[in-house]
Amino acid sequence: MHDSIAPGAREFHTTRWSLVLAAQHEKDGTHARQAMSALCRDYWYPLYAFVRRRGHSPHDAQDLTQAFFTDLLERNPTQADPSRGKFRSYLLGALKHFLANEWNRQQTQKRGGGQKLVEWDALDAESRYALEPSEQTDADALYDKRWAMELLDRAMKRLRAEFAAKKDEATFDALKGTLSGAESSREELAKKLGMTEGALKVAVHRLRQRYREVLRAEIAETVDAPGDVEDEMRHLVAVLRAV
Repeated sequence: MHDSIAPGAREFHTTRWSLVLAAQHEKDGTHARQAMSALCRDYWYPLYAFVRRRGHSPHDAQDLTQAFFTDLLERNPTQADPSRGKFRSYLLGALKHFLANEWNRQQTQKRGGGQKLVEWDALDAESRYALEPSEQTDADALYDKRWAMELLDRAMKRLRAEFAAKKDEATFDALKGTLSGAESSREELAKKLGMTEGALKVAVHRLRQRYREVLRAEIAETVDAPGDVEDEMRHLVAVLRAV
């Protein structure tokens, strides 16, 4: 699990968000638009949760979030504000501006020929939102919390896919609790996997190391500079500690 390093984990490469910002002077923003679209699909839920926490109904929140995505992509994404550096900050600021302008919900159909970036029925968005704490968490705090959880979830799925590619999902499923602190006793784990406790210790160490690499790679896709990865890691830790 340590022989293939995820892009962005050890060497910062051209990521989706840095691609958007690097296209500032390009006449054709096709690649930037594709990168922006992919990022929006990856991180739609924190935005939806933010709009819901602002008091909008499920239907209105879906329409507003969809209209926001359409507006964001129909505006030239190469005009994204590089001073905001991190996609997380840029996206929330753009959404607040969009909501402040009180766009008519009919924009969802009027803009982009009715094309939808997010297919709500398949995502069961409201079922996810129903699991949010009932107390009135500040919308900004909820956005940051959901952003952090999306990053962790994407990293876990990416890591499991690596094990699946090696036909070793069972090992990942047995060890994944060691990444969150919800693990069985080491003795039980070793017995279940047919390992010595020493071999298990090495496996857990390698899994945690790989998880950190994959998580950093996911974060790298949302920032524009290598130094921002560590800043976002610190932000992630602070948000999770506050949960």
